[in-house]
Amino acid sequence: MNLYKSQRQMVGHLVNTFVVLAELLLALRVVLKFAVAEADASFVHWAFRVTDPLLDPFRGIFTNPTASTGSWVIDFPALLAMAVYAAVGYMLVSLAARLAPSFSDRRK
Repeated sequence: MNLYKSQRQMVGHLVNTFVVLAELLLALRVVLKFAVAEADASFVHWAFRVTDPLLDPFRGIFTNPTASTGSWVIDFPALLAMAVYAAVGYMLVSLAARLAPSFSDRRK
């Protein structure tokens, strides 16, 4: 039984899986930062530690990476990372759909 009908679908599923996981983790980080969660709590510490590598390419873009509106904090690098990862994921899936031949095309 073939789980993927083509290489395009396989690449698309892999890219989508990575993007969805990255987006969910970054969204969790944004919510925790927004709610000013205690960074010393083990779950919050884990969430920040796991998402730090995803944010490394975006550090230093903003002079003030967070904006505090009284009791809330907005994490701009995380929001930018979410937008960029979604756009790059979409482009990779589109590129794979155009370039990778399907298995049935190779048999002909």
